[in-house]
Amino acid sequence: MSDQTMAAGFANAFLDYAVAEGASRGGLLAASGLTTEALADQDGRIPTDSYQTLIAAAIAATGDTSLLLRHVLETRLETMSIVGQIVHASSSFPHSLDQLNRYARLMADVPIPGGRDRFALEREAGAVWLVDHRPSDGNWMATEASFARFISEFRRSAPEFPFEQALEVSYAPPPHANRYPDLFRVPVTFRAARNALRINPVWLDVPFDGGKDYVFGVFTRHADGLLTELASNDTVRAAVEARMLADLHEGTLSMDRIARDLGMSRQTLYRRLKDEGATFAQVHDDLRHRMAMDYLGARKVSVGEAAYLLGFSEASAFVRAFRRWTGMSPTAWLAN
Repeated sequence: MSDQTMAAGFANAFLDYAVAEGASRGGLLAASGLTTEALADQDGRIPTDSYQTLIAAAIAATGDTSLLLRHVLETRLETMSIVGQIVHASSSFPHSLDQLNRYARLMADVPIPGGRDRFALEREAGAVWLVDHRPSDGNWMATEASFARFISEFRRSAPEFPFEQALEVSYAPPPHANRYPDLFRVPVTFRAARNALRINPVWLDVPFDGGKDYVFGVFTRHADGLLTELASNDTVRAAVEARMLADLHEGTLSMDRIARDLGMSRQTLYRRLKDEGATFAQVHDDLRHRMAMDYLGARKVSVGEAAYLLGFSEASAFVRAFRRWTGMSPTAWLAN
């Protein structure tokens, strides 16, 4: 189970959308373990795992794997998060992207390897690409929803200057890939080396009409307060997991090095993890377990490739670990 959390506003908005599409509100809440009270404050935090379970339950209830994608394309970010208000009060797209990276954690905890920003603009042969640095773990729902959010906001605010021009994604075609032409409306390359959206370069220079210094200041002061509160509730385990992700493929991870990266001694890290009821080895094993389920569940990589990505020296060692985690082999789990 991940310790990562996210803003309740996103789950509440998706819940309303799924119910409008025919799913049972009570059934979805029961399946996800969420409550109406937990979703009342859009800035409140809920477990990311609960949101993902909510999505899975809604897809099962409606039979529509494109449900989250359609929800994102048909809704407004500012109705779910203070970050949406900040983005729309920014002076330009580059400025709004800076704010999105600054306040991304208010929307959801998404560890980015190497300490990079979640999103970056890259120029290639005259083209401009918006690159998502979220680890490519085969989660097509998270990736497609991220780019759909950018597309949705620009389609609504400035339809005269189409934002999207092409899309590259690292995952295989999802079950609803046949709907991509109507939903994304741009050429899509699957199984690419990265997740990136080619954008109209005009948006690097066009100012936003909604840029207002006063309201921008009001929103960012509120957001800064939320970030401070969130940081005060951070767990050491979450920080260790985020640092481990970047080097998970190496296998044996150095507790000394991770402690140093986190600005503490090995003894301090050991003590603080113990205070949270965990050990360094346990955090490593649990993270491998979770990522194994993500990799294989997406059916994007083979058992051998998953073993490499998780830092196992041999596929047989991965198979033994998988049996310990789940009680069955990876092959049997995939066939289940």
